[in-house]
Amino acid sequence: MDKASIAGVLLAVLGIVAGLFMEGGNLGQILQPTAAIIVFGGTMGAVLLQYPLTTVIGAFKSMAHVFAAPKKHNEQLVRLLVAFANKARRNGVVSLDADLQTIQDPFLRQALMLAVDGTEPNELRNIMRVSLDCTSEGEDQLPMVFESAGGFSPTIGILGAVLGLIQVMQHLDNIDEVGKGIAVAFVATIYGVGAANLFFLPMAGKMRLRARAEHQRREMMLEGIVSILEGMNPRMLEVKLAGFLNESVQDKKERAA
Repeated sequence: MDKASIAGVLLAVLGIVAGLFMEGGNLGQILQPTAAIIVFGGTMGAVLLQYPLTTVIGAFKSMAHVFAAPKKHNEQLVRLLVAFANKARRNGVVSLDADLQTIQDPFLRQALMLAVDGTEPNELRNIMRVSLDCTSEGEDQLPMVFESAGGFSPTIGILGAVLGLIQVMQHLDNIDEVGKGIAVAFVATIYGVGAANLFFLPMAGKMRLRARAEHQRREMMLEGIVSILEGMNPRMLEVKLAGFLNESVQDKKERAA
């Protein structure tokens, strides 16, 4: 599990609940089903109107990756590419055909397959660049779903507050109903603002970081395969790919946290 994501959610929720208790409140004051239905139902409806259903489903499936620690290590990828370079230098690029079945990453497998088939380095780079750009564009749409939700939910919360105040105005002669209406009004605003700033927007930010790291990993794969095809010395290749590792030091520190 990603300790930073788990700790962030727990700290945010516990901080708000602790503040509520310190002010003499209780959980029942903020657990309003009506307000939750208005805010989350309205937000989901607006998101579905803006994005295709497949994109929304993909975004919510990606939530699991936010709370899971990255399992892909770029150091291992560098060692694998250097091993391919050594083998290609001894036996030729065609000898890497036997390693295709052992590669699980689709992008790396496709790039290596094109190299084995004798594709020119520039042509291979152009082909894989199209695949890389299309994949990155699709991945960029996933955090945009949560960014949109973070923009909609505060406004929907205000809408819930207005609805609550309308109910208040209709029951001014009944002080009990007035109190319930005001509670729904303020809780709807809390749900909208809280969901946006504690969940939707931070989730989108973490997803963008993960997508950037994956894009960088594919860039490393592409550079490694093209360099092997060009006959680069394995030691020079290792030095070249080390530049990608230097750029991902922060990601490595996050995994170790």
